[in-house]
Amino acid sequence: MHLPVNHRLRPQWRFLAGLSGAYLLTFGIVGAIRTAGEPFFARTDIEALGLKTNPAFAWLSVIVGAIVLGGAIVGRNIDHFINIFGGAVFMLAGLIMLTVMQTPANLLNFEISTCVVSFILGTIMLIAGMYGKTGTPADSIAEEVLRHSTRPGDKFAVKPHANK
Repeated sequence: MHLPVNHRLRPQWRFLAGLSGAYLLTFGIVGAIRTAGEPFFARTDIEALGLKTNPAFAWLSVIVGAIVLGGAIVGRNIDHFINIFGGAVFMLAGLIMLTVMQTPANLLNFEISTCVVSFILGTIMLIAGMYGKTGTPADSIAEEVLRHSTRPGDKFAVKPHANK
């Protein structure tokens, strides 16, 4: 996998991932307060920040939001790994919840809007993870050379041309 090292937009993507974590943490806290006393996997109409929730989903959001926000604050490639893994999990969770939405297996009380938010957060986190890798200047140069090099016998490789 060839991911850019020290990409120039890394701070902006790290900030967006941090905002995603802050949103999840806020959603979870509001949801935990609003669903206090409800059964853990309740399927009621209680909402937090416009999305249906239950205590299980609220507390899961608090935990995941704290991890994502903590990773964005710490940085140092920790956020890179958290965002790559977390983004994939959010995408997969959105797909799974789409398939079980109208069944008793919808334990987290998802609806379409929750799946859309899951896909948006997953996309932001995946991109932040892809552009969030840090390293030494030598690592950055080595990655650029690797990304732009051609292999012998590569039929469709773009070959550099000499200026005349």
